[in-house]
Amino acid sequence: MKNYKDEITLNKNSRGCYIIDTVKGCSCLKNKKNGCYDSCYANNIATRYGFDFKNPIKRNFRYDNEQLYFLNFYDTRHENEIIKQIKNIDMPFIRIGEMGDPSEDWQHTINVCKTISEAKKSIVIITKHWKIVSDELLEEIKDLNICINTSISALDEDNEIEHRLNQYKRLKKYCNSVLRIVSCDFNKENHEGKLRSIMQNELFKNEKIIDTIFRPKNENNYFVRNKIINVKKVKFLKSKMLASIFNENTYFGDCKNCPDMCGIKF
Repeated sequence: MKNYKDEITLNKNSRGCYIIDTVKGCSCLKNKKNGCYDSCYANNIATRYGFDFKNPIKRNFRYDNEQLYFLNFYDTRHENEIIKQIKNIDMPFIRIGEMGDPSEDWQHTINVCKTISEAKKSIVIITKHWKIVSDELLEEIKDLNICINTSISALDEDNEIEHRLNQYKRLKKYCNSVLRIVSCDFNKENHEGKLRSIMQNELFKNEKIIDTIFRPKNENNYFVRNKIINVKKVKFLKSKMLASIFNENTYFGDCKNCPDMCGIKF
């Protein structure tokens, strides 16, 4: 399988959201064969195109003249190009953390945020906090327009839930901290489904939450196969897919019309 390139790019996904990933890939694949919830969509996409998702690659700005760079003549042409692109997007924010977890290298992620903050757009970081960001680094983002989405689900292990809740609460003094809940329609006739449903209800008692619908790859997913969650086929953008819908009113469409805007409105 091939590795991702190490150059930062600005991309627009199928939902109309603009993405700058500071890291492509996620080390959690070393312990979870199919990624989180037995169905990591980023891993599924990577596999489809032949990329090694379990090998995280740090993405950086391009330096066209390496000799000048090492002589401390800082080449900012690529940075300026990306900043100009961000200024011209038709959305109020950009997102970091779609095809990889920014926590793989917090120092690098925050350095990139400082650079692109010149574009005067909100920056949304989505993370599962596989690695913990230090207080010293968090002090550096206080004056930046950053919203950190802590991705969490009742599908997570108990220690993962505790860890992510702690990080979500800890971040509140430094930035706009949002809990991004991957929710499911749990089968309460199933013992595990009932327990996870109780946990999900507890997660929704937090403030500043976003509800994200879980979309398993297929019916062979562990939670579908063992009837822990209920699923149905629904239309999503231009195609049909499996989804486990906890709340029928949860928004399920393109980013431009989303009422949550990844939490930047909180």
